[in-house]
Parts: sequence; structure tokens; C-alpha cells
Amino acid sequence: MPESFPTLISVGPEDAGRRLDQFLTTRLEGVSRARVQELIAEGKVLVNDAAAKASLKLRGGEHVTVLGDAQRAPLKALPEDIPLDIAYEDDDLAVINKPAGMMVHAGAGATDDARNRGTLVNALLHHMRSLSAVGGDLRPGIVHRLDKETSGLIVVAKNDEAHRKLSAQFAAREIKKKYVTLVHGWVKKDSGTITKNISRDRIRRMRMTTRLEGGRAAVTHYSVTRRLDTRFGKLTLLDVKIDTGRTHQIRVHMAALGHPVVGDTVYGAPKQARGPSAAISLARNFLHSAQLEFTHPRTAKTVALRSELPEELREFLRKIEK
Repeated sequence: MPESFPTLISVGPEDAGRRLDQFLTTRLEGVSRARVQELIAEGKVLVNDAAAKASLKLRGGEHVTVLGDAQRAPLKALPEDIPLDIAYEDDDLAVINKPAGMMVHAGAGATDDARNRGTLVNALLHHMRSLSAVGGDLRPGIVHRLDKETSGLIVVAKNDEAHRKLSAQFAAREIKKKYVTLVHGWVKKDSGTITKNISRDRIRRMRMTTRLEGGRAAVTHYSVTRRLDTRFGKLTLLDVKIDTGRTHQIRVHMAALGHPVVGDTVYGAPKQARGPSAAISLARNFLHSAQLEFTHPRTAKTVALRSELPEELREFLRKIEK
């Protein structure tokens, strides 16, 4: 059973040398370490009646007081009247052309405030009568994701059966996805495949990396559409297909190849594409989900959809090619 709060927890000799946050994570049932650290930062954890840091090393014999409830109320996404560009829709699913700047859903650490506003899920809840419940209250209908600053096609499920069947297609690598991206530098080979495993960066937890042992298998295929020699430097326009759907996969793999996606300062792109006498910036990542093909979960017919580059990316290409 969850703890009732406030509560007093004694530190035994066996816990000597442990960090305060580690100790509480093991003693508070169903409470994550991140949530424990939030409570400590909010001053809701006292050690011997005094505020303490998460990194405090316990010696044994202390008493730790937790003030307030460590359990958050489950987050439930709320409907919002946000315009949607619907590329396809029927009784089982919809395919949305997501703009850059829109998160697919709120993060698990969000609360019912501005962080749970403006997402694709908020818009879906307003526009659609039903969505699958497989992803829970925070991610209704969401079968796969696109990064916030990536635009283009994303499929959502309206019922649980469609969700499970679409998820099975993703797991079996049967869904075909093509992206268009512009990267810094000239990619040497006309085409290639990147197979570097992807892990979460141990230092910068919001990033992913290919530099650690282990990780999850990731496969990215690319082909050069155009190599551009511009006054803002050399750039390459690529078509990219992925067999797997790891977090930030294309962005991480292109950076590992030495050619970060234009606009993607998180993975090493400069804030501006710069030549000897000119510079230009892009307020989003130049990465667009351009094609999506899958088997319809009810009819078994092929659904194949395309999305043209959004105007801001077309305008960026026009500017650099002048």
C-alpha cells in the first residue's frame, strides 16, 4: 500500500553511505527517484528536522520526514481546440500532418498546467470522438512519436484493436517511413546505412548517443538527393528511411556520421549555417516525415500517404539556393 504522509522513516545502519534520494526511492512504494528529488528540492523532505540535499550521504540513525503526498495524481490530457491538418481519417485511425513546434504528448513529469497544453493529444481529444486507451490517459491514440521540432505524418489509433495491430506492424518493421532532411556538410557516399546502437546519454539525460556500449539496435538508410554549395556553406539534402524508431534516431545517426541536421543545435549543428560572408538560421530542425505506408488494421489494404515540405522549409531552401 502507498505510504500516508507526512511520515517518519528511520535510517538503519545498513543504509549508511547511501544518498538521501536513493534511500527514499527504495522506501517509498511506487515513487520514482525523479519524484523524490522534486520533493527534496521543494523542501518537503527533512533529515533530523532540517532541509537536506538529494546528494546527502546518510550515516545511519537519522530520521527522515516526508511532508505531503509523494504520489502525484495521474495526469489526464485535456481537450483543446487546436487546428489539425488531417491527411487521412476513418473510423479506426487518422494520420495527422504535425507541425514543427508541437509536442506529441506531455511528459510524464508534467502537471495540469501549461506543460499539458498545446500538444497533439490535446488537439486529438477535441477533434475526435474516441481514441485508443492503450497508451493510457496521457497518450490516448498515440502509436508512435515525432520529435517536437520534426514535422510531418504521424498515425494515431481510434480504438484499441487498431492500436495493437499498428503497434505490431511497427514492431515487425513493416511500416515504411521516409523522411527528408538537410544536413551540414557534403555527405561522401551517395547512399548508405547507419547501424550504430543508441543509448541515453549518461550526463545529458535529454540527449541520446551512439558512443556507449550496449544500447538499442537502430538502422537508418540514407540517400543523397542534392549536394548544395551555398554562400552559407556546404549542405546535403537527403531522403532517409528508418527500420527502427529509436528516440531522436535520425538526428543522432546523422550527427554520428559527422553531418548534424540543420537547426539541431542539441546534436551539434551550429546556430547558423555560415559561409565566409553570410549566415542564416532555422528556428526548427530541418527534418520532415514525408511518407508513411502501412497496412490498414481492419481492411488489410495498403494506406500510402505523402506530405510535402512545409512552407518554412521550402522558404529556407529558396534562400540558401539564391
